Amino acid sequence: MSDILSTPTIRELYEREEHERLSVHAAFSDMSRGRDTPEQESDVRTAFMRDRDRIIHCKSFRRLKHKTQVFLAPYGDHYRTRLTHTLEVSQIARTIARGIRCNEDLTEAIALAHDIGHTPFGHVGERALTKLSGRTFSHNEHGVRVVEKLEKDGRGLNLTWEVRDGIRNHKTSCRPATLEGDIVRISDKIAYISHDIDDGIRAGVLTEEQLPAECTDILGHSTRDRINTMIVDAIMNSQDTDRLVMSPGCYTSMMQLREYMNENLYTNEYVKHEEKKAVKIIEFLYEYFMECPEQLPDDSRAALACGTDRSTVVCDYIAGMTDNFAVEMFEEIYIPKSWSKR
Repeated sequence: MSDILSTPTIRELYEREEHERLSVHAAFSDMSRGRDTPEQESDVRTAFMRDRDRIIHCKSFRRLKHKTQVFLAPYGDHYRTRLTHTLEVSQIARTIARGIRCNEDLTEAIALAHDIGHTPFGHVGERALTKLSGRTFSHNEHGVRVVEKLEKDGRGLNLTWEVRDGIRNHKTSCRPATLEGDIVRISDKIAYISHDIDDGIRAGVLTEEQLPAECTDILGHSTRDRINTMIVDAIMNSQDTDRLVMSPGCYTSMMQLREYMNENLYTNEYVKHEEKKAVKIIEFLYEYFMECPEQLPDDSRAALACGTDRSTVVCDYIAGMTDNFAVEMFEEIYIPKSWSKR
């Protein structure tokens, strides 16, 4: 009987393996700062494995497939959405994490949830809700709110502190507390700079030859080469470091290419010609639900009844919409129906 009681669980074996295999700078599952609400540990999954699985199975993650990355309502099956962007970030981040012996489960959990707080229509919706509410709406902060307060009918996902920190701090100006969070922060840039160029070329907005030669001569002359160059550079320069490091030439080229994209793709008139319509949809929906809170869904009305201010509840509801649902909701409210005799 004593032998049975002393047999380690599969989770405990994973945790031991982490201490044997990972860098001293990695985050260890059995040393997590924990969850807001303590839970009994799983016998077969570490804390970060459970977080990853909860994120994949939540509704907010599934809705990313119908949220804009760059192109609003693109014609064609091969343009990125917020979900495919997330999967590419996850792949890049896991490769880097493995290369520098970090915790892949934590890295993957952060990567899968890093954009879970995005609004419909991408950053357009973010800016619109900021203007309408009078408060800064940041998708990274809202992502934490989603996993803490909004998912599972207001119960939240009860994720570990390390995952929530990674979601909150994945933006360029932030500094995650873990090396795994830092990996996702850089992987996000590697992914969107690379695949947004690919989508821009596919759309005929950019050509490979138009990209600044001082950047492509260092990073590569194709999407595949640029991704590989940045990943390998990050791995080779981050062995036994507590932050993710890229060589000065590679990092500078990456950020210069990012600035080029800001000037030539993200603000391109062709790409953004539908933005004004998207803003109008969000404005109409915000004003409508502010005036008619009784039309909000049950969970939103329950939040109002618990004392959450109306603007926050309306922003939560709109931010959770997909592009398609926002358009359908707008049409349902504002577009007259054809009359027919019954």
